[in-house]
Amino acid sequence: MFEELSQRFEAAAKSLRGQDKISETNIETALKDVRRALLAADVSLSVVKPFLATVREQALGAEVVRGVSSDQQFIKLVHQALVEVMGGANVPLDQPPSGPGIILLAGLQGAGKTTAAAKLGLHLKEKRLRPLLVAADVYRPAAIDQLHTLGSQIGVDVFSLGPEERPETIASAGVRKARDEGFDMVLVDTAGRLQIDEEMMAEMVRIRAATNPHEVLLVVDAMIGQEAAVLTRAFHEKVGITGAVLTKLDGDSRGGAALSIRQVSGAPIKFVGTGEKVEALQPFHPERMASRILGMGDVLTLVEKAEKEVKVADMEKMQKKLMEARFDFADFLQQMRLIKRMGSLGSLMKMIPGMAKIDDGLLRQGEAQIKRVEAMISSMTEAERKEPDLLAANPGRRRRIATGSGHTAAQVDRMLADFQRMRSLMQKMSRGGGFPGGPSGGFPGLPQSGLGGGPGLPPPSRARTSGRGKGDVAVRSRPKAGRKRKGFADL
Repeated sequence: MFEELSQRFEAAAKSLRGQDKISETNIETALKDVRRALLAADVSLSVVKPFLATVREQALGAEVVRGVSSDQQFIKLVHQALVEVMGGANVPLDQPPSGPGIILLAGLQGAGKTTAAAKLGLHLKEKRLRPLLVAADVYRPAAIDQLHTLGSQIGVDVFSLGPEERPETIASAGVRKARDEGFDMVLVDTAGRLQIDEEMMAEMVRIRAATNPHEVLLVVDAMIGQEAAVLTRAFHEKVGITGAVLTKLDGDSRGGAALSIRQVSGAPIKFVGTGEKVEALQPFHPERMASRILGMGDVLTLVEKAEKEVKVADMEKMQKKLMEARFDFADFLQQMRLIKRMGSLGSLMKMIPGMAKIDDGLLRQGEAQIKRVEAMISSMTEAERKEPDLLAANPGRRRRIATGSGHTAAQVDRMLADFQRMRSLMQKMSRGGGFPGGPSGGFPGLPQSGLGGGPGLPPPSRARTSGRGKGDVAVRSRPKAGRKRKGFADL
């Protein structure tokens, strides 16, 4: 969601490139670019003005560091200011020392409160807490059913009394149930409206009085931009919020909401939703978000995603297979599905420093190719997945897989050749062999242009085999005259 904002910040820094130091003269040009970037990102003007003043003051008072250029110094100062405007540090959920913690979710209709309640429930469950979801939205059709469905998916209890009861009665009864039955946390899903009105605010005040919550989290749709400032101010004045959950961060929003909420209310953003799945919820870390806005990546979040999905025992088992060159198609399929659980290829790649500028079309092409390879592997028998050499020795098997997956035998041959080279490379890397052969390469499932395919792997158009021994697939080293040789990216 921050691509356009990142580009504009980069353009602002470029205006200082080549300058000996940051001065009152050259800082103004850069700040004008930053101002335009923030306003274009739909950041509230009440946030933009103090932000620019902070950057100007710090830039003019900053000491010149040897070996650091003016544009790099400017980016560092902007990063610090972004971290500060978004709250400075991660703020976890508040939990009382005794009795269940009570979290009240507020917000407009369509912001994603019900889904956010389920996501928070799963998050708390993973923290070894016992949450209870309370369905207090009695107006939206099927809201109660939706919460029950989500609760059953994640294995979290849901309490409801039906659409005839008053919301504050349901919420109060849910809290009593949690206290009586030893639940650790209560998540109350409330009703919203298409816009702010007195009736909704009065109802929220009644629910708050009936439950005495420890947290009132405002669920904000990241797509609304600077309207987030108006929404936050209204809820904070009438109900009093302690934090926010920013949803739909994976959409086409421009980032204004993320930069406005804390400054307007003083309450921190505590979580961000990054997808529709119940697993797609992350604690909000201002310093990581600032790095993503400036195109610096977010390695820590990427590592946390991997740690959440990958077990240590599985990692050790896979490492042993790589060292012994026993990595097979079943393992490869498992790794591809692991990546899909962590998020889209594009979102993961852009968390890696230096990869933020990768063309979205190229990433979509890579995701499409991964699906094609997955289709080929899914068309294999279990024995063929475990023993790739069976395919190398039997053209009939490869033709059957091609037919079953909707591809040609030649495409299956190229995929198998790529896989054999990848397996050989991984073995060398695991034994400390480094990255032989240079940066170009062909990696199953990734496009050749721009991304490469895996360090040291030759692209399929130049593929060669060392012989016709066991496990080798013959691939023509040169295309016939007059015919263009297709690479793996053409699958």
